[in-house]
Amino acid sequence: MTSSPSEEPISPDSTGNPLLSAGRQGDDQFDFRPYIDGAAVLGAAANVIMQLAVPGVGYGVLESPVDSGKLTVHPVKRTRTTLTYLAVALLGSPDERTAYRTAVDTSHRQVRSTAQSPVKYNAFDRNLQLWVAACLYWGARDLRDRMGGRPEPELEEVIYRHSARLGTTLQVPADMWPADMAAFDRYWAENLARTRIDPPVREMLDEIVDLRMFPRPVQWLGARFNRWVTAGLLPPHLRDEMGMRWSARDERRFDRMLRALGRIWAVLPVPVRNFPINAYLFDFRMRRKFGLKLV
Repeated sequence: MTSSPSEEPISPDSTGNPLLSAGRQGDDQFDFRPYIDGAAVLGAAANVIMQLAVPGVGYGVLESPVDSGKLTVHPVKRTRTTLTYLAVALLGSPDERTAYRTAVDTSHRQVRSTAQSPVKYNAFDRNLQLWVAACLYWGARDLRDRMGGRPEPELEEVIYRHSARLGTTLQVPADMWPADMAAFDRYWAENLARTRIDPPVREMLDEIVDLRMFPRPVQWLGARFNRWVTAGLLPPHLRDEMGMRWSARDERRFDRMLRALGRIWAVLPVPVRNFPINAYLFDFRMRRKFGLKLV
């Protein structure tokens, strides 16, 4: 198992600015809480689609024998484990990240292709894990930018480097995470162009988008809006792969909604903006304290 990046305190660079060193030598003293946006849960379904658009991830989820971790079977539990992973990876201590990695690895050991699988996959594949981490980072950054909350370039690079934990908390070595945002954007463009959604995977994703795993009242109240938001947050290529319609009018309405949400979000206290990520971090710490299952 590859270890996570070295855990050294932040030290200022030659200019005396500690932000520019954060994420290079380990950044456990960097307070990431002001940059955690709970509004990112709006993009949950879109992010799942992006992740599963790489066939190794898509078929891995579709064929997984771990029913307890399937969103379509246990939506509440799966939501908890995913948001807990985000919370621990971005806000947790080195010891907490190690504990959650161990718990996730227990489930991942069972996820590997068989002779009947259309593609080969393994949940420990570092390239697949890197893609999933990249989707999580890109989705959060895209939503933040569209809500009008883009930080200064130097700070944005710090946030980017810290976000490497989305991969290194599992098996992605630190040197696999693209060196800077320009390198990440090249990686993203090249790999996004290779994505595809096969019919069996699309059928499962449609079930998620339309909230079919929830009781009918939830579907009636939320499915149409969830499909619209999901379409709005998908890259056009994947929107087409999903057969989703999107017009210029939809784009204008969607942008107005996100800008309005961004203005509201900007004035909220940090703990409120962090919700529900901070709540899942607290839940993780309580589960660990009392010896309950983490995943």
